[in-house]
Amino acid sequence: MTSLASAITGRWVQTRGPLFTDMYELAMAQVYVTQGISERAAQFDHFFRSTPDYGTHQAGYCVSAGLEPFMGWLGGLRIDDSHIEALAAMTSPTGTPVFGTEFLDWLAAPDRFEGIEVRAIAEGRVVHPHIPIVTVTGPLAVCQLLETSLLNHFNYPTLIATKAARVVRSARGGRVLEFGMRRGPATGVNEGIRGALIGGCVSTSNVEAAIALGRQPIGTHAHSLVQAYMAIGDGELGAFRAMAQAAPDECILLVDTVDTLASGVPNAITVFDELRADGHEPVGVRLDSGDLAYLAVQTAKLLDAAGYPGVSIVLSSDLDELNIWQILTQIADEAEREGMDPNPIRQRLVYGVGTRLITSHGSGALNGVYKLVGIEDEHGEWTPAIKISEDPGKIPLPGRKAVWRLYDHRDVAIVDLIGLSDEEPLPLDENVVHHPNHSGVNQIIRRADIARVEPLLVTPESGASIDELAARCATDLDHLDPGVRRLVNPHRYHVSITDELHKLRADLVTRAK
Repeated sequence: MTSLASAITGRWVQTRGPLFTDMYELAMAQVYVTQGISERAAQFDHFFRSTPDYGTHQAGYCVSAGLEPFMGWLGGLRIDDSHIEALAAMTSPTGTPVFGTEFLDWLAAPDRFEGIEVRAIAEGRVVHPHIPIVTVTGPLAVCQLLETSLLNHFNYPTLIATKAARVVRSARGGRVLEFGMRRGPATGVNEGIRGALIGGCVSTSNVEAAIALGRQPIGTHAHSLVQAYMAIGDGELGAFRAMAQAAPDECILLVDTVDTLASGVPNAITVFDELRADGHEPVGVRLDSGDLAYLAVQTAKLLDAAGYPGVSIVLSSDLDELNIWQILTQIADEAEREGMDPNPIRQRLVYGVGTRLITSHGSGALNGVYKLVGIEDEHGEWTPAIKISEDPGKIPLPGRKAVWRLYDHRDVAIVDLIGLSDEEPLPLDENVVHHPNHSGVNQIIRRADIARVEPLLVTPESGASIDELAARCATDLDHLDPGVRRLVNPHRYHVSITDELHKLRADLVTRAK
């Protein structure tokens, strides 16, 4: 990584400090300190309860993102005098200090955030509801303080990585560019863009993010360039020539400011001829309005006739996975009417996806949570923790756990199995497994039907490039059944718990009640 990229990446990590948390985390930590249980070992699990629901259709999977930025933040976490002074100055409505001296002295210890053990499912992996994506083990009060920031680090990037993976798959091999910086959240857009690249976008228009993540930023020009040259009398052709002169080897021209087919594309071809005469090859044209499928076919027809079959056609304008799918379907019909093969047209398409990607249009939040699953008792013995709820979906899985992905003899992932950390995943020839929420719903997994078993929770490793994370995502998606990858009404991927974990939770619920 270059020094500039390192500096930019470092700034990302530094945007969140040790007080980047909800007030109730500090309030609970103070309770633990004053009651003398702050140093008891505890474990919290981060997971999400359901995949994003886009209103008319629900995702069949998610893609994990956010782990390396979180580990960087955690590794650099320090409390200094200014943080302590700010907390000490807080008072209640009656004027009493919110935080006492005992708690502030505890918090100010220079090694306060050391000794935390993190295990996680690697970034870029496909993940499913109820699976522990991250486990955090350490002193109770410290683990509690990490909750809000951990969820902030994971929920939004995972949401965007998931949306990006869906968009990229819908493009059927067409390249997808991330164009959403201007519409993303001010303090989270960089992490969202990182998630989009993990999900398969090839680059971004965000210069800072591209440099930090080792990508070449991508951009064309806006309508304002053409408008400016029209206003000063040089017209659309003059604007195109100016753009080509400035970037002769990266020339992509926006052709819909005046009239796409009557003016924009013909003027672009004129400039492309001039570029070629000077020894350069044009890159593409961009369509940002109108009937994109129809215009893409007609533009391809004009470019082919002019001798530019390799020039890309970039489509933009509120794209997402469903309208890309619809565009590709319509292109087949339009091409047939013109007597053209639709496949070369599809292969030259590039998609600039902005607002609907960076905002996860239709499902703006991932319901990721962070729950206590175990703690040391007064004798130093490990005790699983349980939370009771009238909603079975909100009763977490207790105890220290392992997660395994099971593949059948087609090498297709068919179930993620959650069990206790000291269990074997398939100890018997026939193994009873249970639904993670609904009592009485179970099935049998025969060991003979499983070709391989893959442990998912591992000690995090840093240094993987975005290309490696994106490749990991693509591989996991390739190993999913096509029905699970489907954009609309996907098959439900099976997540199950072992018989031992099922019995432990049932016993804890009974005792708690």
